[in-house]
Amino acid sequence: MFRSIYVLICFVVFAATQAQTTDKPVLFTVADTPVYSEEFIRIFNKNLDLVKDESQKDVDSYLELFINYKLKIKEAQAKGLDTMPTYVRELSNYKSQLAKNYLTDTKVTDALVEEAYHRTANEVKASHVLIRLDENASPQDTLKAYNELLKLRDLILKEGFQPVQKEVHNGKTVYAENLGYFSAFKMVYDFENAAYTTKVDDVSMPFKTRFGYHIVLVEDARPSRGERTVAHIMINNKRDDKLEDAETRIHEIYKKIQQGESFESLAKQFSEDRSSSENGGKLAAFSGGQLSSTEFEDVAFGLKNEGDISAPFESSFGWHIIKLLDKSEVADFNAMKSELEARVKRDSRSQLINTSIVNTLKERYNVKDNPEALAYFESIMNEGYFLGSWKLPEDFTAAKTLVVIDVKTVTYGDFGQYLFKNQRRAISRKPFNAIVKENYDAFLNANLILYQEDNLENESEDFANIVTEYRDGLLLFDLMETEIWNASKTDSVALQAYFNANKNKYNWRKRIDADVASSSNKKVIKKAQKMLEAGQSPEAIKAALNTNGVVDVIFTSGIMDKEHQAVTADMSFEKGVSKIYRHDAAYVVANVKEVLPESPKTYEEAKGQIISDYQVVKEKQWLESLEQKYPVKVNESVLKNVKAELKNN
Repeated sequence: MFRSIYVLICFVVFAATQAQTTDKPVLFTVADTPVYSEEFIRIFNKNLDLVKDESQKDVDSYLELFINYKLKIKEAQAKGLDTMPTYVRELSNYKSQLAKNYLTDTKVTDALVEEAYHRTANEVKASHVLIRLDENASPQDTLKAYNELLKLRDLILKEGFQPVQKEVHNGKTVYAENLGYFSAFKMVYDFENAAYTTKVDDVSMPFKTRFGYHIVLVEDARPSRGERTVAHIMINNKRDDKLEDAETRIHEIYKKIQQGESFESLAKQFSEDRSSSENGGKLAAFSGGQLSSTEFEDVAFGLKNEGDISAPFESSFGWHIIKLLDKSEVADFNAMKSELEARVKRDSRSQLINTSIVNTLKERYNVKDNPEALAYFESIMNEGYFLGSWKLPEDFTAAKTLVVIDVKTVTYGDFGQYLFKNQRRAISRKPFNAIVKENYDAFLNANLILYQEDNLENESEDFANIVTEYRDGLLLFDLMETEIWNASKTDSVALQAYFNANKNKYNWRKRIDADVASSSNKKVIKKAQKMLEAGQSPEAIKAALNTNGVVDVIFTSGIMDKEHQAVTADMSFEKGVSKIYRHDAAYVVANVKEVLPESPKTYEEAKGQIISDYQVVKEKQWLESLEQKYPVKVNESVLKNVKAELKNN
């Protein structure tokens, strides 16, 4: 995961490109290897709005970073990291994955995306009957299943689904199931198609998926639930070190909400989802099926009006209270187009795109069918193919041309090996001409795609640039991991020496061990203050002040610094009971049991930061050594022209 993130960062900061022609102005050289001004200008402009560090927007500062980047690439290549099997394999996988974005049929893709949008915006409620069949079932079994489903279809139309479900469902060979509501991408595409093209209260004709043959009853259709924006207060349900369990605490907070206290203020003070608490508990907007917690999602979509607040409920993450902030319908097409296109290409419907692509490539590369070749392969097939023992004959004409893809010749031998490797002991018996044709189509399609992939760097400049970016990003990660990150973590002697020389950098802030009481009622907090001064415990104070089912005061206990959410920035860190402070929409008072002054951290306490700081120092020293190993020469006259051009842009 970290490797992928690092590579992506390299994309943003140093989007490298293919080597330019030698007639371009050379901005600088690294050990006599030229780096062209055109490359630097393009990358600088590309990333100008992406970098947050203002210093990187200065040409000289950015040039320094870019030179360091080129030095590292030079060192990685010198170490042969670009020949390592793991690197070669990962780059190859990435190129294949990236190529899918370029191997597409726009017309077919656009039609599928528009269809997916309509189905995303509208849900159907359906039930189905499935008769399980192997994909290679015999024609007799297929016809039997088809006819049986025709009979069941008539029964459902006459008697309804439930009687048929009760009669035929066995959970093994026949399934009769209620599926509820669903939308695009929730079912295999063939099933989705049947559900969305069948009218409400009608039953489809039998159709096939990879699971067998189905009929589907469409019971209802409705617009999708859209999107919700909510805020929540969460209490972790693993609270062994707390005063009370999560359920008790969430209900205390809920009581305070019912008493009219601010949801946002309570979220800031008590929610244990730290990613949202500072923002009053607000979460990013989400749509149906997007969250990993169905309990949370169901409650959120169950709230009807903006401002509605749920009762406390439990999910796998803890106890929650939700407030509905906003509700909206499904986003418009343009907002969802990119996401839908990506999903279409991952979905089984992508086969429609692939078929169109293959037909286009056949035309582009002038591929001609070869009936004579297919007839030859039919003639050499035998029963051994069904047993996994089939072999190519001794007089097999391996060198003969099977098909020509542009300038690439594919031979009988290539296809023969494909047939040999793909024979299966469990294959269903089919006529030899069908086996040869199915295998030939798959073989040719794969070779067409592979040929285009192999030539994409020549056919598409954009593809070539992105591949180069990823190639360099992988090299940089492997190099940095070897030279800096791993070395910094394992060199305990150097880390200890760095710590000994820089101990003044690693200190604990001033902290308190305290019980902090919070209440929106100033009279209540004054009572809590007096009870703390009298030496009463938080439990006793809560028992006395939270009466008749009303929660007026909540305590937070533990070691805290000025950044802790329960304390105020101006709170005095002195032993004893503090004065009362205003905190958001509430009041707080603290019983400081102990003041922990600023103090040095031990090596173990500071180790994470020590490693991070030491890596910075080590990288700086390493770059200095690379500059000695690979001398850099900047062409000042070209740099002057570069600055002038960038200034005018």
